[in-house]
Amino acid sequence: MILTGKHLSRRHFLRGMGTVIALPLLDSMIPAGFGQTAKAATAAAKAPTRLSFVYVPNGIVMNNWTPAAEGADFVLPSILQPLTPYRSQTTVISGLINHNANALGDGGGDHARAGASFLTGSHPKKTGGSDIHAGISADQVAAQQIGKDTRLPSLELGLDDNRVVGHCDSGYSCAYTNSISWRGPATPLPPESNPRLLFERLFGDFDPSVSAETRARRANYRKSILDSAREETSRLAREVGANDRRKLDEYLTTVREIEQRIEQAEKNPVTVAPGIDKPAGIPSDFGEHARLMYDLQVLAFQADITRVATMVIGREGSVRTYEEIGVPDPHHPLSHHRNRAEALEKLTKINTYHMQLFAHFLERLRTTKDGDGTLLDRSMVLYGCGISDSDRHIHENLPVLVTGGGNGKFAGNRHLRAPANTPVTNLYLSLLDRMGVRAETIGDSTGKLEV
Repeated sequence: MILTGKHLSRRHFLRGMGTVIALPLLDSMIPAGFGQTAKAATAAAKAPTRLSFVYVPNGIVMNNWTPAAEGADFVLPSILQPLTPYRSQTTVISGLINHNANALGDGGGDHARAGASFLTGSHPKKTGGSDIHAGISADQVAAQQIGKDTRLPSLELGLDDNRVVGHCDSGYSCAYTNSISWRGPATPLPPESNPRLLFERLFGDFDPSVSAETRARRANYRKSILDSAREETSRLAREVGANDRRKLDEYLTTVREIEQRIEQAEKNPVTVAPGIDKPAGIPSDFGEHARLMYDLQVLAFQADITRVATMVIGREGSVRTYEEIGVPDPHHPLSHHRNRAEALEKLTKINTYHMQLFAHFLERLRTTKDGDGTLLDRSMVLYGCGISDSDRHIHENLPVLVTGGGNGKFAGNRHLRAPANTPVTNLYLSLLDRMGVRAETIGDSTGKLEV
């Protein structure tokens, strides 16, 4: 790391016509005042810890997920094989439960309860009306404490449309199946699935109250977010050192590449059946859509626009098909496998495909520098589902793992088995504690999980 006399604020932004572009951590943001040693300067500029939750729907084929051995000497089962390059920073945690996803006298609706209670640890009220009630989710507990330090307190991302009204599962509101993030018991935060709108929210002066038509006119007028900030970018590049110029060029090149991918997707929108609202700008290929949303999350972490994010790969009860991997069957009906070998094989393909896309996210985090480390070193990324055995809608022994260094506070290369009847929310308390977020309880938590 090269320390320079030029000092920029960590919250410095490039501004252009209707745009605001946050910057990654640069050497020039490290104060090098009189009497300050390089070691102290590095400590002062230590990057913050990021926290991300990735949710997959409709259960997991647990025999192909759960390692046979505990501790460090475990073999990655087939679904987890894409995590091989990240094994040293990955901990698989077995035995966690989500008691409040069970019926508890409410009858059907396991998918709705699984999604709504996964991060809240609360039993959702069974209703299809406006009187929804769940709990505050772990990501929002973090956002409420550390969100003031970033431009956006949190990001909620997804790959499906984000309906929150109507019935979606046995009398439960669509708000439950579509939202894992809850700001309050009656306030779900629907995930954004359109990369164009997400991009503008991250790098444009995005106002969610502005109509889509107005945003489109602004986009056409602006033509390119980076073009509008070109003058200030050039000025800044002349003022910083060579290493910062390289970082700045790499970062802005990545932003531009993502913008071009979004523009390309808008030129080739998905053709959908009448009555299905599909926003423009979503790639027709599911894998490309997922990678694009993951990449935007990486940029948001890199620029410190936010430190908390959730990503919903598919809503509970998803009927998405995966012809690209040879599975034309709708996911949810297939998940009721009745232990049929053919169905389990197809489900394993879907589970593994989701894990391969997750590995892309981890690779982007691992190859993105952040101070004297990488974003993966600075992050804790939880991947999981609110259902284990999808055929029986089991909410025990949940498929959960955590990857990332957590700024040196989270070890990997482990398969841990939690004590009997440990709520998954206990794990969340431990993760929040490692990023300096203090919480007495989350939903049904009973204390921190020793991890």
